[in-house]
Amino acid sequence: MKVSMTVNGQQRTDEVEPRLLLAHHLRDVCGLKATNIGCDTTSCGACTVVVDGLTVKSCTVLAAQAEGAQVTTLEGLAGPDGELHPMQKAFREEHGLQCGFCTPGMVMAAIGVLADNPDPSDREVREGLEGNLCRCTGYHNIVRAVQSAAKAGPAAGQVPQSQEVAR
Repeated sequence: MKVSMTVNGQQRTDEVEPRLLLAHHLRDVCGLKATNIGCDTTSCGACTVVVDGLTVKSCTVLAAQAEGAQVTTLEGLAGPDGELHPMQKAFREEHGLQCGFCTPGMVMAAIGVLADNPDPSDREVREGLEGNLCRCTGYHNIVRAVQSAAKAGPAAGQVPQSQEVAR
């Protein structure tokens, strides 16, 4: 079946199997490898992306369900000149990663946290990221990165093209 969607600002139409998950579509068809697949059961959040302004675990969405949608992955956050999104900058500056496997999904989920609450407490950040697992860290630097991004202003809770993000 044919599926059309806008991925990171680029319109595309692809032939896909009806049961193809969005996570596999993004990785295998679109070639966007930042969307990691850690569990295929919604447990880890490594595959979190933004679809029509909502953060979703792409291992729970069929590619066909994204028909006509705006999809943003980690690769779509940086500006056309390569300038990092405020959340990406904060994760880099605050060392909010270790091995990096969870980082793309964590960054996308963190954008959703700030879209819901632009000035969250540490506890609210931790609660907002509950569905995203990091097996390497104690989350301290991740929480610090989200707090740092919040101080950068409202852009930290938005994806390019001024899509509003909600969880």
